[in-house]
Amino acid sequence: MAFSKQQLQKFADLIKIEISDEKLAQMNIDSIVEWLDKLQKIDTKGVEPLLNPCEHDLPMRGDTVTEPNMRDKILANSPDKAGVSRGYFAVPKVMDAD
Repeated sequence: MAFSKQQLQKFADLIKIEISDEKLAQMNIDSIVEWLDKLQKIDTKGVEPLLNPCEHDLPMRGDTVTEPNMRDKILANSPDKAGVSRGYFAVPKVMDAD
């Protein structure tokens, strides 16, 4: 299955990457697609899916409060004190209301 230059450019546009014409000419996408087709044909019936390649469990610490009611100490780190009196961090506006 051969891909045209236009198809490769459309793929690049869909995944939001810029590829120069020189790079498009050098790309060998067909071999990657063939490899993916081979992977699709592998029989995986009876194989348990892996959630994690590590088979051991990591120890977890208990979810306990060690220093309660630290709101004022935490808010003291705020560079902008505008919201501290109300109990929140004031941050710069990120998006316009358009």
